[in-house]
Amino acid sequence: MFTPLAEIARQFGVSGPASLEPRYNIAPSQSVAAIRADAEGLRSLDMLRWGLVPHWAKDVSIGNRLINARAETIAEKPAFRQAFSRRRCLVLASGFYEWGETPAGKAPFFVSPRSGECLAFAGLWEQWRGGGDTVLESCAIITTTANATLTKVHQRMPAILTADAQACWLADETPAAERLQLLQAAPEDQLEVRQVQRTVNNPRNEGAGLINAVAVKAADQTHEV
Repeated sequence: MFTPLAEIARQFGVSGPASLEPRYNIAPSQSVAAIRADAEGLRSLDMLRWGLVPHWAKDVSIGNRLINARAETIAEKPAFRQAFSRRRCLVLASGFYEWGETPAGKAPFFVSPRSGECLAFAGLWEQWRGGGDTVLESCAIITTTANATLTKVHQRMPAILTADAQACWLADETPAAERLQLLQAAPEDQLEVRQVQRTVNNPRNEGAGLINAVAVKAADQTHEV
């Protein structure tokens, strides 16, 4: 997530914190930028913990297993169904990593929009209260079946919402069935994919160099996407 705040304000019509540090290797349990809307539709940009912690959870560790929510089951799964009904959000990203098979073994790929704009993933959020005054706000990213471009790397992908779909997703009056219909694979020509270095596997590694394409041997060319 390295999109400038000014671009986020232009694209999503929302203001946020005074600064937003560029990140190139966000890991589960860390903070992600998310957009929420109140009952009047007023949007806010907030930082939420990645890994949803349901309000009924005994402790926050459950969030480590709930970083993603499958579009096919969010309306029924106990961990997600209430958030799907009442607490939806947009999780923002400049791109995302997926690991895929190559002739040299598994390798990471960076997926980003061809337009250069910020991506908005369909998300769910929750508020969990611990002991005392502890309040934790967390989220999960909704995934769907990958399009043909991403299938070469991974069978699933985040549900990426267009501007019109974003408004419908956040609106309280949108029927549940219509919200589910929004969770489709992105168009084939929306994203570009490039293989990057394996150092992204360590969340302690940071910096713009992580998203640079790596040289692929000639024998591997058929596996590029």
